[in-house]
Amino acid sequence: MQLTTEGAQHFPAAFAANQIAHLLSVLAGVDPGRPGTRLSSLNGRDDLIAPATDIARSVLGTAACPIRATLFDKSLDRNWSLGWHQDRTIAVRERMDVPGFTHWTLKSGIHHVMPPIELLERMLTLRIHLDPVGPDNAPLLIAPGSDRLGRIAEPDIPAAIDRYGTHACLAGSGDVWLYATLILHASAPARTPGGRRVLQLLYSADELPSGLEWLGV
Repeated sequence: MQLTTEGAQHFPAAFAANQIAHLLSVLAGVDPGRPGTRLSSLNGRDDLIAPATDIARSVLGTAACPIRATLFDKSLDRNWSLGWHQDRTIAVRERMDVPGFTHWTLKSGIHHVMPPIELLERMLTLRIHLDPVGPDNAPLLIAPGSDRLGRIAEPDIPAAIDRYGTHACLAGSGDVWLYATLILHASAPARTPGGRRVLQLLYSADELPSGLEWLGV
């Protein structure tokens, strides 16, 4: 599976065992009370996620930086699911009225906005797998190639899934999955829940216009 054709790519063992252990030690104090816990900062960020940043920059260029980090921790006590959807908003430091930036919301005190489609099309999502993810442990499901459709209206999502099919993104600890941010994806409950921790990073090489600023991580 290749990013240029299917909108996703698998990088086995991108992180060594000692790098995953370091990540887990830094994340040990994060409260995983929500399905996804946004991280406001990561101690020693650049070294901590360097293999993921190298992958992102190989596609987006050297200006690519992480602009969002989210820890997903699915377990027996938190065996949640998400239906098919696209990630279509970004987090910014403050609200400013800028043409093309619409659908403003405030979530947990953070301003979110839907940017122009061209910005979303240039963004990448990388998922660092901290635990193995087999077929029964809720692998992320994607519709390969669906990122080429741009924004998809909710009523049109089932037809897009039928057209593009689905793929379960299995992974070992230390693997990275790279996605076009607009790809359709979903997460089912684990059939045999175990630890399924994933650090998800959003990357962009763009600066926002007219004084808007990425919230960053």
